[in-house]
Amino acid sequence: MAAVSGLVRRPLGEVSGLLKRRFHWTAPAALQVTVRDAINQGMDEELERDEKVFLLGEEVAQYDGAYKVSRGLWKKYGDKRIIDTPISEMGFAGIAVGAAMAGLRPICEFMTFNFSMQAIDQVINSAAKTYYMSGVAAQHSQCFAAWYGHCPGLKVVSPWNSEDAKGLIKSAIRDNNPVVVLENELMYGVPFEFPPEAQSKDFLIPIGKAKIERQGTHITVVSHSRPVGHCLEAAAVLSKEGVECEVINMRTIRPMDMETIEASVMKTNHLVTVEGGWPQFGVGAEICARIMEGPAFNFLDAPAVRVTGADVPMPYAKILEDNSIPQVKDIIFAIKKTLNI
Repeated sequence: MAAVSGLVRRPLGEVSGLLKRRFHWTAPAALQVTVRDAINQGMDEELERDEKVFLLGEEVAQYDGAYKVSRGLWKKYGDKRIIDTPISEMGFAGIAVGAAMAGLRPICEFMTFNFSMQAIDQVINSAAKTYYMSGVAAQHSQCFAAWYGHCPGLKVVSPWNSEDAKGLIKSAIRDNNPVVVLENELMYGVPFEFPPEAQSKDFLIPIGKAKIERQGTHITVVSHSRPVGHCLEAAAVLSKEGVECEVINMRTIRPMDMETIEASVMKTNHLVTVEGGWPQFGVGAEICARIMEGPAFNFLDAPAVRVTGADVPMPYAKILEDNSIPQVKDIIFAIKKTLNI
């Protein structure tokens, strides 16, 4: 009674606040939906909304999908819009790309996306590039260094000059592991000085070891394949202005010789990477990440800069092609930007 009388003697607002604190409300439970059902719901809604949408793939129809993602869709929409295909990823991915070109909205289902590698040509060379094509350049001119360099189990080499080409192909042949040799087709007819040691039948270039093509003190420039030559041209121009570039020819993409790159960055305190491939997830991005994660990061006096190919499929017109891959002027600009000169 004492507690009740105490409450009665208090102001009404104060009493109301005390009473409110005695009650605890539980929020209503949120709806739980599995990822499988969410995908099914999304496809169902789009199939219902637009008659141009259809689904094709292995076991997507009568079996309701290998993981039951398409459960119930065949019964609802029938054979014309939910289509079982043979086990031929290249084939039905090509059908999907062609259907999209004709104005339909295909959903191309791979039983497991690991099988999409069987259809990678349709996905990359047809789906990704067709909008950009007025010739064959988009499908015939691309750098695969980042692609193959991403995969454990492979060794990947990328020669620049004649010495690289001979030494690395011989080492690749002798290696017990699978080795991808990325030859740049534009370099086949280019002559280089061939040192006496390279003329020996026993000449080898070790896989996983970079080469410093030009010593320098102001900035490290790392590249592979054809752009190495552009980097050396840029270094020669900048040398006349008092800037000495250390140019590193990577030679090997995987395993990457980070020791040589880190030692150079610790000496020059600046880094520019140059490659002909696309910027996203590229070789230069990997180098920059490793520098940031390793001991050389604290030696940098400025952010590392990447020079890459343009983020577009290769155009057919010569002038557009020249503007899609790194040129000497682009490398000089990046170096001056990094050095703030």
